[in-house]
Amino acid sequence: MLLLAVAFIVAFVLLLYMVSPLISPKPLKLPGAHVVVTGGSSGIGKCIAIECYKQGAFITLIARDENKLLQTKKEIEKYSVNDKQVVLCISVDVSKDYEQVENVLKQAQEKLGPVDMLVNCAGTSVTGKFEDIEVNSFERLMAVNYLGSVYPSRAVIATMKERRMGRIVFVSSQAGQLGLFGYTAYSPTKFALRGLAEALQMEVKPYNIYVTVAYPPDTDTPGFAEESKTKPLETKLISETSSVCQAEQVARVIVKDAIQGNFNSSVGSDGYMLSILTSGMSPVTSITEGLQQVVCMGIFRIIGLFYLGSFDSIVRRCMMQREKSESADKTE
Repeated sequence: MLLLAVAFIVAFVLLLYMVSPLISPKPLKLPGAHVVVTGGSSGIGKCIAIECYKQGAFITLIARDENKLLQTKKEIEKYSVNDKQVVLCISVDVSKDYEQVENVLKQAQEKLGPVDMLVNCAGTSVTGKFEDIEVNSFERLMAVNYLGSVYPSRAVIATMKERRMGRIVFVSSQAGQLGLFGYTAYSPTKFALRGLAEALQMEVKPYNIYVTVAYPPDTDTPGFAEESKTKPLETKLISETSSVCQAEQVARVIVKDAIQGNFNSSVGSDGYMLSILTSGMSPVTSITEGLQQVVCMGIFRIIGLFYLGSFDSIVRRCMMQREKSESADKTE
């Protein structure tokens, strides 16, 4: 009976692997495609633009700093695969005025054609204890990290529906899967992208449009370096439990998953585990993906509890050390 059960499970898994490609989205072809990248002047956004350009795409870069955009444009153009490729730069704040965002994207589509893939990578971060963070920082981060993804997506979705094709990528963060010490202003904005992506995917899937939510870990970017300067001690110690990834590696994974139409995009073993643990009611791209979530959820939850316990221990230890230091200062 045991051998029969094992044989049945193996046969079932093999059947799923055979069937799953039939229900998976048709990959997007990047050669000749128009890819728009917000926050594309540095970090992960720039590396995503380079990766797409290497595969023959036409690129529209959107960011606030015009000088950085022009420098990035020159860097990207070094990777051209044919003399027809174009890198278009647009300086605009994607989080402030929807009509302005809509107008510049219309201009980009007039020059380079309809948008085939939009990568929402514009974002910023503020770290600190909840009571120490200025209230306007919560408002600013929600505007940049959330509305800065809503506005460009809203501007291109109608054309994608008309064409019955498209990809929209929201670059979230592992801090958008797991709330951590010091990220009370940042994490909610990245969690919000998940809710937007799930609801939007249900709307646009019949139109052959696929949404991807990327959850990069700590990544070696200018933004990460700036963020690290103000991290509380607890946040720094928690961050040390995982390694820092290179932006190029993260970009390759995101582009690959977006092309394939995968809803979740994660990097490394920790990222894979978090994606399984936080899958909830999120869409799946294939039957095998759903099966992996069902099979792995239990054991990953046990591992996750050990992580949470270690994080709580770090926070408690730092609090005790701080109290001892304060007490010693008072007695002197």
